[in-house]
Amino acid sequence: MKFTDIPLPHRLKLLLIAAPLALACIYYPFFAADRYVSESEIGVRQSNTGSAASGLLLAIPGLSAPSQNDPLYVKEYIHSLGLLNKLDARLHLRQHYQSQKTDPFFRLWGGTSQEWFLDYYRSRVKVTFQDQAALLTIEVEGFDPAFAQELNKAILEESERFVNDFSQRISGEQMKFSEGELKRAQERLQEAQQKMLAFQREHHWLDPMAQAQAAGALTADLQATLTKQEAELRSARSYLTEDSYQVQALRKQVEAMRGQLEAERTRSIASENDKALNALAAEFQDLKIALGFAEDTYKLALTAVESSRIDSIRKVKSLVVIEPPSLPEIALYPRIIYNLITLLVVCSLLYGIVRLVLATIREHQD
Repeated sequence: MKFTDIPLPHRLKLLLIAAPLALACIYYPFFAADRYVSESEIGVRQSNTGSAASGLLLAIPGLSAPSQNDPLYVKEYIHSLGLLNKLDARLHLRQHYQSQKTDPFFRLWGGTSQEWFLDYYRSRVKVTFQDQAALLTIEVEGFDPAFAQELNKAILEESERFVNDFSQRISGEQMKFSEGELKRAQERLQEAQQKMLAFQREHHWLDPMAQAQAAGALTADLQATLTKQEAELRSARSYLTEDSYQVQALRKQVEAMRGQLEAERTRSIASENDKALNALAAEFQDLKIALGFAEDTYKLALTAVESSRIDSIRKVKSLVVIEPPSLPEIALYPRIIYNLITLLVVCSLLYGIVRLVLATIREHQD
């Protein structure tokens, strides 16, 4: 009986359902290679920096506070070509994945390009990021359980080296920036000190603000004394003549006191050639504020340098292994029963679609 003599529905069943299932039943037991999966789970820990220096370090362009994206950097590194070349030189990945000659779908063909090899590697090494816990789950497929575990261990070792190098690079940048800020703060402090000393040498005042306060107190005392003397003069005039010795003496005392009070007031009022004491005090106050700010900045920069020095010794970021690479006992792939059921469902759906299309065509022809 020829194939063309078979009714169309039966032919469709043979082509779309029976044939794919038959090929699958032949492929899985005789050609499909067992693939073992080694799993591990890792995270990236951020060390806490000193609170005194953190504010200054956050001002570094390109640097930021501890980020939840650090595991994503590790994920990209695991799938990078650079890591693949290191692993291939260390574990001979090409040789391992080319060893299964019978499996045409999951083996690595000889002579493949670097780009194809990278795609194949990424399909064999799966990295899943857990957003809430900021953890990475690494699943490594291999044709041998020991090799899968060894490859997973090598990936973790290289990832830890990557995190350490990245951590040291951050510490170096922080140290360089902190030292530069310390140098600039020291220069500003020296400049503020020189301005203060130059002001004191020029005006011959150690502290014009204290002098201004003393001058104010002296003026208040002179004003009180003058008021008292004027009262005594008025009282003496009430019962003595202007030519009396007591009235003349009191008058001279009042005039002398007024002259002294006017002289003290003149010192606090600006003249054409000399600065007044209040102006000198205001200028001295500005210099004092600038000097205090320069001292505070210098102290903060010095603290930042010390904190950066400590961070350069310890690890700013470190790789934390939550679950070490496992040694698989059974082959996780291929999932023969699952794949056969899936293939049966897909073929059945395809058969139903083809039957529906053919029925629609016949209906329009009629």
